[in-house]
Amino acid sequence: MPKLTVAELTSLIKSTLEGSFYGLTVEGEISGFRPASTGHWYFSLKDKDAVIGCCMWRTSTARVPFRPKDGMKVIVTGNISVFEPRGTYQIICSSMQSAGEGDILAMLEERKRRYDSLGYFDISLKKPIPKRPAKVAVITSPTGAALQDILQITGRRNGGMDIIILPAIVQGQDAAPSIAARIKEVNEFLLADVIIVGRGGGSVEDLLPFSEDCVIEAIHDSDIPVISAVGHEIDWALSDYVADLRAPTPSAAAELVCESSMDQLEKVNKIRQSMVEAITTRLSSIKLRVAAFSPSSAKAQLENRLSRVRMSLDSSQRSIMHSMENALNEKKALSKLLRRQLEALSPLAVMQRGYAIISSGDGKSIRRAFDAKPGQDIDIRMSDGIIKAGVKEVKDGGQ
Repeated sequence: MPKLTVAELTSLIKSTLEGSFYGLTVEGEISGFRPASTGHWYFSLKDKDAVIGCCMWRTSTARVPFRPKDGMKVIVTGNISVFEPRGTYQIICSSMQSAGEGDILAMLEERKRRYDSLGYFDISLKKPIPKRPAKVAVITSPTGAALQDILQITGRRNGGMDIIILPAIVQGQDAAPSIAARIKEVNEFLLADVIIVGRGGGSVEDLLPFSEDCVIEAIHDSDIPVISAVGHEIDWALSDYVADLRAPTPSAAAELVCESSMDQLEKVNKIRQSMVEAITTRLSSIKLRVAAFSPSSAKAQLENRLSRVRMSLDSSQRSIMHSMENALNEKKALSKLLRRQLEALSPLAVMQRGYAIISSGDGKSIRRAFDAKPGQDIDIRMSDGIIKAGVKEVKDGGQ
């Protein structure tokens, strides 16, 4: 076999592939969609077994009636092309039509509805994020750019904050159990005041671990507040809905938990200035009072105060005397009325009008004529004395 250069081999592959695979119709799920500023689209088509790169030039994208997005299932037509500088092949798409929602997006939407119905996303369950946490746990890849961004921002804004890094796998089949285990570990050992869970941007399938059941359950069960910082601002994962706070990027999460030392110093200075102004105002008021003080003015103030006290005492005394006088007059009037009533009911008053009380010698009252017996001694009590008498005869009052 003749010896070939890399360029010659690549050129041979290019002519073979491009000459054999043209006018293709391929169905797959969009992944890693990247629109360029020139108007071209770069993305991959995938299914459960394979992935192939795709490109669609601006002249063709103008004829697509929708905006592609990750997870969307589409049908494209095009030709195989080999990019020689990199030795890769891809589909140059000439048309695209929707084949319905992708399996991943459908699965995520169903899972989102399920957890929403369970109340996992209820706003009332959200725990407040500490304003100035002493310790922050960061659960992410130890080699990713997200961690470097968080360390850079926290170091610049507040170098005194403790950052506890808990390395986790953030992509692939083992990622979700790794992330969930780290969240439980922070809670079990009370490692921090707040947790940041996240990673940098990626395709829908790259971010899938943050939407898995075990991660959602771990965030929901966490007693420590959790901030979800997954991907870029346009990226969303189910962890964003169940977490206590969603940050659009890991950098934004770092800014949310770490108040700038300059801001803290500014607050301290404002408090200090307010205290100085309050003390200065108080001292000025005291100085004015001291400057206005003199023995003569103090005497006049004391006399004025004593005069007011005397006037108050005199008024109280007059009021008390008037009340006592009214009460005494009322008692006198009541006593006179009762006396008249008693006098009107007294037997002596009746006797003064000519009536008498007759009683036997042993003191028993005689109320009827026939209660007296002839020859019986009786006492006749008049208003001015007693008459001793004897009964001579008893007659019927009708005779």
